[in-house]
Amino acid sequence: QVQLVESGGGLVQAGGSLRLSCAASGRTFSTYNMGWFRQAPGKEREFVAVDTWSGGNTYYADSVKGRFTISRDNAKNTVYLQMNSLKPEDTAVYYCAATRTIVSITASRQYDYWGQGTQVTVSS
Repeated sequence: QVQLVESGGGLVQAGGSLRLSCAASGRTFSTYNMGWFRQAPGKEREFVAVDTWSGGNTYYADSVKGRFTISRDNAKNTVYLQMNSLKPEDTAVYYCAATRTIVSITASRQYDYWGQGTQVTVSS
């Protein structure tokens, strides 16, 4: 069982930055692929980024590539999402999630554990 708690959301002006954190419980954090997803009002949850435990590979949605960076600190059981050059269309509730599968890791259905989400609002 893994419990995830996000923090770091808030209100920021367009062009600004935020860093989201996701603290995980459990001693096997380092063996999970950790992803970030987001959901805007009236829209489906969408993939943002993932950090794989095996090989430390990272993948990003095209919409955030070059602006967002995912990273993890296994000693702290924490995964981060550094968000720069924020745009109003980045406004959403951001969720972190954990999975051990290596198949289709950009799909939300592959994730077993989810945090409660943190709101990010970008004003124009």
